Amino acid sequence: MPKIFYTERDIQDLFNSGVSSLVVNDDVVVTDLGREKAIKLGFELVREFDQPPSAPVRPYITEKRSPSAAPPAAGIAPKAAQIMNPESAKPAPAQSDFEERVFNAVKAKVGTEVDSQLLKVIIHRVVQNIGAK
Repeated sequence: MPKIFYTERDIQDLFNSGVSSLVVNDDVVVTDLGREKAIKLGFELVREFDQPPSAPVRPYITEKRSPSAAPPAAGIAPKAAQIMNPESAKPAPAQSDFEERVFNAVKAKVGTEVDSQLLKVIIHRVVQNIGAK
């Protein structure tokens, strides 16, 4: 597929027509002057697969998939498919008394803001890493 180039003039024309953002990917290129014009106008240039700056990086729950990987069944998002098919979900590791006490203390502080299964997995990993029993 041929690349599409946007210049300073193109950004100005888009802005004048009411467009406020442009998705930039491997096939869409914005020239340096076009980027400067976008910054001056407050025109947003969005990378196609960028993560929002306010979102924390969570490598323990982020799934990186190959672009050639088959899509989930019937267009269902991976998390939704896991919820709909609990047999495929990984069970939380067995907890020791110490892990249970830590879990209860953390849960008391954060309430329902944290997924219980994820919290149990994190606590289990931390306990394993520090060698506590």
